[in-house]
Amino acid sequence: MTSETSLFPALRGTDADRPALRFGDRALTYAELAARTAALAARLAGHARVAVWATAELETAVAVTAVLEAGVAAVPLNPKSGQKELGHILNDSAPTLVLAAPGAELPPPLADLPRLDVETDRAVDAAATAPAPEPRVSAEDPALVVYTSGTTGPPKGAVLPRRAITSTLDALADAWEWTGDDVLVHGLPLFHVHGLVLGTLGPLRRGGSVRHLGRFSTEGVARELTSGATMLFGVPTMYHRVAGALADDPGLVRALSGARLLVSGSAALPVHDHERITAATGRRVVERYGMTETLMNTSVRADGEARAGTVGVPLPGVELRLVEEDGSAIPGHDGETVGEIQVRGPNLFTEYLNRPDATAAAFTSDGWFRTGDMAVRESDGYVRIVGRKATDLIKSGGYKIGAGEIENALLEHPAVREAAVTGEPDADLGERVVAWIVPADPQSPPSAAELADHVAARLAPHKRPRVVHWLDVLPRNDMGKIMKRALRA
Repeated sequence: MTSETSLFPALRGTDADRPALRFGDRALTYAELAARTAALAARLAGHARVAVWATAELETAVAVTAVLEAGVAAVPLNPKSGQKELGHILNDSAPTLVLAAPGAELPPPLADLPRLDVETDRAVDAAATAPAPEPRVSAEDPALVVYTSGTTGPPKGAVLPRRAITSTLDALADAWEWTGDDVLVHGLPLFHVHGLVLGTLGPLRRGGSVRHLGRFSTEGVARELTSGATMLFGVPTMYHRVAGALADDPGLVRALSGARLLVSGSAALPVHDHERITAATGRRVVERYGMTETLMNTSVRADGEARAGTVGVPLPGVELRLVEEDGSAIPGHDGETVGEIQVRGPNLFTEYLNRPDATAAAFTSDGWFRTGDMAVRESDGYVRIVGRKATDLIKSGGYKIGAGEIENALLEHPAVREAAVTGEPDADLGERVVAWIVPADPQSPPSAAELADHVAARLAPHKRPRVVHWLDVLPRNDMGKIMKRALRA
């Protein structure tokens, strides 16, 4: 087996007592993790795909590591999935076994599958247990089948090969100067690539350790960052809570000030929250850009400029271009021309499981993946995402407008707590800009005219919202992304 597909060399290393995983007060060293994954991997021989009931527990991390050590593909399942969605995923991926924590109650139809409990608390003689033998697999063999959110139909299973995981994690190690000395803290779900691949497999590949909070809290972040953790991964809703707590929590300020790296992803972090965190701690949050099908595409580098509102430059090995609606490449980087992001490189998935039609439609004839994300590139190559092609690109009065920049402008208004922007049909303009606002004070919301003037003064008159709706809360998914289709509905 080549070093490319050896996902976790630290499991066969000499620093056996080094901490590997900690979930709350439950932890495993590398020797203990190696022993448990070896025992579990031995029982997975002969399986092609294995489902993992991906709760935010130690058992999930052990299960996925063991599946990959066995050379099998893991299908992480969201414990919050409804019965219809879960049934679709099981029918589509056809796992022959499900791994779960002992005592976990599995819903139908998952309960009909053969089950194997993942034992992590039972004593194991780690010194007497050899690591799992390296599986006979290639870089192209499937490692994970991760299901997309299904916003345009039933969820599709993106097949991620082993080389996509290794190339992404090694590229991030280069960009973030990520080493085995780092200790990562996060509270992300483990059925998604952010929390699972980056947040769990990433530290294990480096030989470092991960501390999972179970449930995210600013108190947990402060505790871990002041007791040895060096990195924090989060999504914008988490950093928004952090930013809001800093004024009244000097301990949290000290904790973030001492962190080596703060990383946000899965959606754009509003500039206002960037600025609040930097003002209080002197630290900037690094943003990166990726998706299920591509893992990570770009990032602000640890030794680069953490420019608010951008997601940095392409990672080593990743090619990125912007294209017009007709597919022609946009020449140069002017910081203004909006185009769709297309990428290619070793970080990409191989196919949508059982969907050759969807797979073919996702790629251009010359092998570029159509992300559906719209962006501009600065003269130095930095990428600034303005939104999704399907939900965030607004064509109004002959202009292509990205919802993201309007949202950032609205969030700078002191009377706005949360903001989302969409487009709706307009007989004169083609589309008009619509703002959905959660006011800071529900009893005294800002007027539509006030918000329109606020945006026009910061951006341009044609980007001002023409319609404003006030809400108590914005609909969000498990990763904190605003569900704009729900707003329109």
